[in-house]
Amino acid sequence: MKPGPSLMKHYLQFKDFRAEEYAYLFERARIIKQRFKNYEKYHPLADRTLAMIFEKASTRTRVSFEAGMYQMGGSVVHLTTGDSQLGRAEPIEDTARVISRMVDLVMIRTYEQAKLERFAAHSRVPVINGLTNEFHPCQILADVFTFIEHRGDIRGKVVAWVGDGNNMAHTWLQAAEVLGFTVHVSTPSGYEVDPRVAGIRDTSCFRVFKDPMDACRGAHLVTTDVWTSMGFEAESETRRKAFADWCVDAEMMAVARPDALFMHCLPAHRGEEVAADVIDGPQSVVWDEAENRMHVQKVLMEYLLLGRIG
Repeated sequence: MKPGPSLMKHYLQFKDFRAEEYAYLFERARIIKQRFKNYEKYHPLADRTLAMIFEKASTRTRVSFEAGMYQMGGSVVHLTTGDSQLGRAEPIEDTARVISRMVDLVMIRTYEQAKLERFAAHSRVPVINGLTNEFHPCQILADVFTFIEHRGDIRGKVVAWVGDGNNMAHTWLQAAEVLGFTVHVSTPSGYEVDPRVAGIRDTSCFRVFKDPMDACRGAHLVTTDVWTSMGFEAESETRRKAFADWCVDAEMMAVARPDALFMHCLPAHRGEEVAADVIDGPQSVVWDEAENRMHVQKVLMEYLLLGRIG
């Protein structure tokens, strides 16, 4: 039976959940991941179906959600704009009404956040943001969990964001406000984060630095993303010139804390936004980070469909 409107939650941006909900999710992710490593069968989502709708192509998002849903005992329907009415003339509201009568959960990876919100407003089942131009909450969910695995509680820590003020940066700001840490942001002029897009109320959760070295100074975590996100390919050459000084290299990592971690949501371009000796170096946890997308999303789906376990 599908959850009633009063019980149903969506996960459209990081601030949709409270700090105590995240505490539960991170502890639950630890348990679910350990079960996976121990080859323990766990099928709480048997007979449940996830619809994955992709308007933006993906490797990690598709594999992590699809493998995760199968591991939890559920089924997956994969749709793209080429094989659904989303790529034609049907209003997104009608698509939402139809699909949500046939499945138990919907993940959408698309362009505008507004399109995701319109779908969710007319869905009878929980909707998850797999990525939009404005936000990427599942990735930051995985990143924070990865930090906790390696370094413990993120509360009170400093995360350095170096690069584009994009969907990842906006989501880091939301996470900082919800979970009580600080983001040091350094972007080229013209590519700043917009706290209004992030929708944060406490601007003390982030500080802006013109020099990326200053942003990295004393940071517990240094993280970045590609210079040109999907949908902005026409700006690639302009961005390559503007971002030339925002490559995370060994010098930046050297001014961070000695035990600082490096993260990147991938795919990465070595020699552009990150030096090869950083992403492939001992402080990098990008492969744990990538795997953890699957584990936190399994817990997210469990939580949205079944609520708290135990």
